[in-house]
Amino acid sequence: MKWVAGVLVIAYALITMVPLAWIALTGFKSPADAISYPPKYIIGSDSEAGFQPTLEGYVNLFTTRTRQTPEFLDANPPETWADDIVRQYGMVIVGPSKFGERFLNSVIIGFGSTFLSVFLGTLAAYAFSRFKIPLADDLLFFILSTRMMPPIAVAIPIFLMYRQLGLSDTHLGMILLYTGVNISLAVWLLKSFIDGIPTEYEEAALIDGYTRFQAFYKVVLPQAATGIASTAIFCLIFAWNEYAFAVLLTTANAQTAPPFIPTIIGIGGLDWPAIAAGVTIFLLPVMFFTILLRKHLLRGITFGAVRK
Repeated sequence: MKWVAGVLVIAYALITMVPLAWIALTGFKSPADAISYPPKYIIGSDSEAGFQPTLEGYVNLFTTRTRQTPEFLDANPPETWADDIVRQYGMVIVGPSKFGERFLNSVIIGFGSTFLSVFLGTLAAYAFSRFKIPLADDLLFFILSTRMMPPIAVAIPIFLMYRQLGLSDTHLGMILLYTGVNISLAVWLLKSFIDGIPTEYEEAALIDGYTRFQAFYKVVLPQAATGIASTAIFCLIFAWNEYAFAVLLTTANAQTAPPFIPTIIGIGGLDWPAIAAGVTIFLLPVMFFTILLRKHLLRGITFGAVRK
């Protein structure tokens, strides 16, 4: 029956990859091809389902354009291939768009909150795993309950608190918020990994003259690397994709890519090729980060599944 399981896994993988492939293809379509019916999905074909690829979506994503008179266009010839693309609509490029800034904000906030969540979560998980803490089970449940709370339930209090503290629309405010949300997941995941590390390793290190911190740093952390990598991936995915708080608490300085991408406007409405191009680029960091840690992720998911 292994071949049946293999076929199901391949079929599931193909089904889940279809939307991603469609988004990537849309990024190379013209606005007319992006909304055509029947849909066009064959690159470089002259058939009814074919389209000629173009970088118009990526140009629109990274630039700001303005309409000019024919006289101005004739007097100022295009300087780059990007100018050629926008001039077919009677427009010229006047500067970069805000996508680069929003993407950088996502990188700073996403990876910054992930680092803090994993760092603090590792310390807390080690404490819960190795020391006798009064009401430990109650504290762990309280920590986990913060993850169960729907964002809309605390949106208004957080908005008012951030406005009073001056943390609205700041990188620090968003990093602290995402860290607070992710730390519960980090503590619970990492505690299970640290519980699986025999205490004899640390006891041997302490006998050899190591301090508690040295034993933690040189013995426990290397053994928990699999759990740390898995936890980092899950924390980054949440912080990278989070939309509700980003819309509520940011407007300009710290706005991330998720609330910005849907607002990209083209001629006569939403610029779907530019939106698709932005989504494609937005997926790459998390995809590369996951691929980089894929071995640790697989080990982390299956950790403790088989016991001898």
